[in-house]
Amino acid sequence: MPINKNAMIRYQALDKCFSNFNRQYYIEDLIEACNTKLLEFTGSGGISRRQIFDDIRFMESSAGWEIELERKRFGKRTYYRYKDPDYSINRQPLTLNEIDQIKLSTFILSRVDGHPEYGWAGEMYAKLEDKFNIDGQSSVVMLDSNPYAEGLTHISTIYNAITRPKALHIEYKTFHDKNYSWDIHPYFLREYNNRWFLIALNNLDRQLLHIALDRIIEIQETDIDYIENNVIDDIQKYFEDVIGVTIPREGRPETIKLQFSEHRYPYIIAKPIHGSMKIIDKNNRIVSVDVIPNKELESLILSFGNDVEILEPERLRNKIGKILKSISNKYN
Repeated sequence: MPINKNAMIRYQALDKCFSNFNRQYYIEDLIEACNTKLLEFTGSGGISRRQIFDDIRFMESSAGWEIELERKRFGKRTYYRYKDPDYSINRQPLTLNEIDQIKLSTFILSRVDGHPEYGWAGEMYAKLEDKFNIDGQSSVVMLDSNPYAEGLTHISTIYNAITRPKALHIEYKTFHDKNYSWDIHPYFLREYNNRWFLIALNNLDRQLLHIALDRIIEIQETDIDYIENNVIDDIQKYFEDVIGVTIPREGRPETIKLQFSEHRYPYIIAKPIHGSMKIIDKNNRIVSVDVIPNKELESLILSFGNDVEILEPERLRNKIGKILKSISNKYN
């Protein structure tokens, strides 16, 4: 039977109590801890002693996590803690019940795969199927990801702040050693080119920030009142006119005309560089995209090397030309 949201909140609260060996948690303390978390996440509490005992029995059962719990007497009262001080339900392998739920999720994802509005479903299905060996075979999918990238540890904190919601304080350092300190209101997480970015509102000037997670030095919740998102209605539309995540403040979409080599052209047609891409001249292998010029566009064009030429606009053509001349001078 699936675990509902309130139950999981209680199990997580109990887990923290049982693993805290710096304090003795009696039944009244366990009730208070569960009610506090429920009030924080759902706005309601009112958990009974009987519910706590039922939760403990579930956590000790094979349907739960089979936790090993000690019941210590202190006078006439009993407090509870794990036998192993390093134990936590969050460090345990997935239960068979949880794996079954993941299998069901992958089945649902497979049903919507192929529909344009659910383009993410096929990739997610493949990731889950391969990760949990759902069809009984060994791993057959190698996905493009970087588990060692900096900033990944911040995702959980940011995701929780977005969904609660809570404001955050962030200490940030650029690649050029410029330091920033922001109080922000987090709205969206986005991945691009194996890097994660947070789209958030700056509490000071009420401007949107695009924050690279791998440049965050410190992050923590703050008590300032959270400002709800009334800036971005649709995150997909928000990034519709750019490649990547950088949106220049005064930027406007421009028609970028590119001519590709015979070698590269079939690959570009098979995998368009942007949703707005159109074939302008098939015989001469000229395509166009309507995007806001940004750093990611420049990097993408440069990655094609000698296989592409910018025909329009002149300003972008000249800018990339100067970069290429600078590169050439380094090797001459």
